[in-house]
Amino acid sequence: MTEAAASDIPPFRYTAALAGEIELRWQDAWAREGTFHAPNPTGPLADPAHPRSGAEKLYVLDMFPYPSGAGLHVGHPLGYIGTDCYARYQRMAGRNVLHAMGFDAFGLPAEQYAVQTGTHPRATTVANIERYKAQLRRLGLAHDNRRSVATIDTDFYRWTQWIFLQVFNSWYDRQARRARPIAELVAEFAAGDRPTPDGRPWAELTAAQQRRIVDDHRLAYVSEAPVNWCPGLGTVLANEEVTADGRSERGNFPVFKRNLKQWMMRITAYCDRLVDDLDTLDWPEPIKLMQRNWIGRSTGAHIEFRAGREPIRVFTTRPDTVFGATYLVLAPEHELVDALAPAAWPVGTKDAWTGGHASPRAAVEAYRKAAAAKTDVERQADAKEKTGVFVGAYATNPVTGAQIPIFVADYVLAGYGTGAIMAVPAQDERDWAFAEAFDLPIVRTVQPPEGFAGTAYTGDGPAINSAAPDRGLDLDGLGVADAKARIVEWLEANGHGAGAVTYRLRDWLFSRQRYWGEPFPVVYDADGNAVALPESMLPVELPEVDDFSPRTFDPADADSDPETPLSRRRDWVEVELDLGDGPKRYTRETNVMPQWAGSCWYELRYLDPTNADRFVDPANEAYWMGPRAEGDCGGTDLYVGGSEHAVLHLLYARFWHKVLYDLGHVSSVEPFRKLFNQGYIQAYAYTDPRGVYVNAEEVVERDGRYFHGDTEVRREYGKMGKSLRNVVTPDEMCATYGADTFRVYEMSMGPLEVSRPWETRAVVGSYRFLQRVWRTVVDERTGAPRVTDAPADEATRRLLHRVIDGVRADMDAIRFNTAIAKLIELTNGLTRLSATPREVAEPLVLMLAPFAPHVAEELWRRLGHAGSLAYADFPVADPALLVAETVTYPVQVNGKVRGRIEAPADADEETVRAAALEAVAAVLAGRAPRKVIVVKGRMVSVVA
Repeated sequence: MTEAAASDIPPFRYTAALAGEIELRWQDAWAREGTFHAPNPTGPLADPAHPRSGAEKLYVLDMFPYPSGAGLHVGHPLGYIGTDCYARYQRMAGRNVLHAMGFDAFGLPAEQYAVQTGTHPRATTVANIERYKAQLRRLGLAHDNRRSVATIDTDFYRWTQWIFLQVFNSWYDRQARRARPIAELVAEFAAGDRPTPDGRPWAELTAAQQRRIVDDHRLAYVSEAPVNWCPGLGTVLANEEVTADGRSERGNFPVFKRNLKQWMMRITAYCDRLVDDLDTLDWPEPIKLMQRNWIGRSTGAHIEFRAGREPIRVFTTRPDTVFGATYLVLAPEHELVDALAPAAWPVGTKDAWTGGHASPRAAVEAYRKAAAAKTDVERQADAKEKTGVFVGAYATNPVTGAQIPIFVADYVLAGYGTGAIMAVPAQDERDWAFAEAFDLPIVRTVQPPEGFAGTAYTGDGPAINSAAPDRGLDLDGLGVADAKARIVEWLEANGHGAGAVTYRLRDWLFSRQRYWGEPFPVVYDADGNAVALPESMLPVELPEVDDFSPRTFDPADADSDPETPLSRRRDWVEVELDLGDGPKRYTRETNVMPQWAGSCWYELRYLDPTNADRFVDPANEAYWMGPRAEGDCGGTDLYVGGSEHAVLHLLYARFWHKVLYDLGHVSSVEPFRKLFNQGYIQAYAYTDPRGVYVNAEEVVERDGRYFHGDTEVRREYGKMGKSLRNVVTPDEMCATYGADTFRVYEMSMGPLEVSRPWETRAVVGSYRFLQRVWRTVVDERTGAPRVTDAPADEATRRLLHRVIDGVRADMDAIRFNTAIAKLIELTNGLTRLSATPREVAEPLVLMLAPFAPHVAEELWRRLGHAGSLAYADFPVADPALLVAETVTYPVQVNGKVRGRIEAPADADEETVRAAALEAVAAVLAGRAPRKVIVVKGRMVSVVA
């Protein structure tokens, strides 16, 4: 800008420089005065003198961020600004609003950076947190900073460990449908009120036997089971951390199934409650559907086939088709495969069944190795060629008595169902393809429609070929529902199976072979039993190590074994402790908890962050999160975050919360009553002819083509990210326009739940809007208020109250873009006035405050008010001024609008009809109308 141009700017114009000065000054004032502190009902954060003490509460929560070194780009704070606008409005509407921000600070990125640089992950993470705090503060977010937490703080993860112990020391009583302390289970066994698995009295069992029974019931337990082993990361992964194509979500390394000893959480005990309680939540239906599908509740039956003395249990949703089961298939990892495979092939085994191997055992071993190299998705793909080998054994079909061969095939997975299926090729396309490949019988048990032939029929129809009169069983002619009921009744009566419900969800793998995570609060005794540490020994702090990395392997080395960073600190691992029965030697757990642990309960710590005696005081939890009425699930009043967490964080947090509820630690059944998924800010990125991304800010458009310098580049549209070189930071926006402009722009771009493109050039529209608001109150030349105490004219007053009514409705419904549009309409209506009536200026400033709080505070002060407007009453519309005096009617003739009339709002139908006919008389040209329809308050339709 030239000196001459700069001199033309009025001295008191709202500019980026003035905005920056105002914003920093008000941010300092808010921090100094504790403006956004929310009072608790009890404890050190209680404040009876607070203006909202005792008021109706509102708990607004964001999914807290992982503080990466790159800091925020303009897409990150979209939801944070949205919750801030909502919380500020609700605070002005009279509610006691809790809005806090913390940091999900354990995790792999900091650890990987530590491995690369040698910098301790705590140092990196703390620096990143400070960077995030500064950026969030610059945006003017109204958080109660006394409540901020980070999952890496020892006084936070002390309670994460404490909650783990609550889970470990609990079991799920299926009859009572709730978790109970493990001590109550032991007492029931000891008293004989609960039978032991083999029926022996509890007192006759050895301590080791008793221990095994108890551990088999715990909600947190150690298991040697198939896990997702990722050699490239040197750690195991939860199912939810593996992509659809069987690779690690982080790093994109191949993932293999391995049997390893790991900590597990028995989340499957809560499957029914996790599904059923979705009906109590105010969540987007797509998220509920994703959780229902992930849990995957299926109703059917377990059927037992016998291979000699070995029972093989399968689950099927179609037990009515068991007459068509002509072979069984086991997953290569199934525990019975080795026991079933004999040393030699049975006489008469078909060559196609052997895979060219000399014995069943050799065939199974070779097939297992081949299957281990495939991902789960590859194994289940509908490939034209189905592979498998005969295990050399047969099983008895319980309804036909036929001996049917048992195969191993990779399209059956150990982690789903029982790891074994009864194959009914006539009713399943994969089984059909397998049966054709291995020359196996195909028997239809459901009548297909007339003309259907040549492939599997997967629809419904009457049962056929499904009778065994000698066994008292006849399904023929029955529909699917009746056939299912009949076969389940027969299976149960004859000891061959039972009706059952199964789930796709598997227990939560809770161990990670990393350093940067919460240590487990357990040790192992000389017999290898896990022993819980007493609360007095919490927190178990992470030791210092020289090497932060787990041992990683060739990504294809499926047979590698984990080696954790903690396992190398033998002086920490091997300890002598007195746990109540004298000093003994113990070994610490060398895995750590997954990153999800801290995010499973952080919403509770915000309620009582300084409490050293409890993870949360019951009175504070009941106030902020307790049920509102009988049948209400409780939880946070608004939870905002991305939909990508639907089956990870949200499912895990619900599980932990339900355990805490069952044990009486919280009054709320669910952690998050209302969920809102914000959209994403997307951006254009540009690649040159080599496919290399170029700086998006340096690209110019010429005649519909895009150039980086003299080189034409290709434009693509998607996420904003550092690697795409299209990042715009909020720091840049604040420096160029001010934080308030940035906030208004992000909230006006479109509905908060909808993704939208970022366009830096469009930000100036929000900047000019705030300049117009400023001019309604402040004279740009003198800096004096240009507000009059004279009353507003009737039209302006009616416009004001219509806007107030609309903005309140929009704010309650989280429609921020339309609320801003109404404020723009009101502001534009004031530009024609030589002075702004105070009765309009003050409500305008108050309504602007949630979106542009700094400039609103400044204007409120210049209007003569002392202190912050944070607790000023939000304007309320006068109902009398919402009634329109006149109504504009469009007048249609034969479906086309030919005129408009203005009529009194209370005009009767005849008056409106006469005025309408007069308005279109020239169009009618003397023709008498056949029909005139008056839609009161909306339109007039003339048929001529």
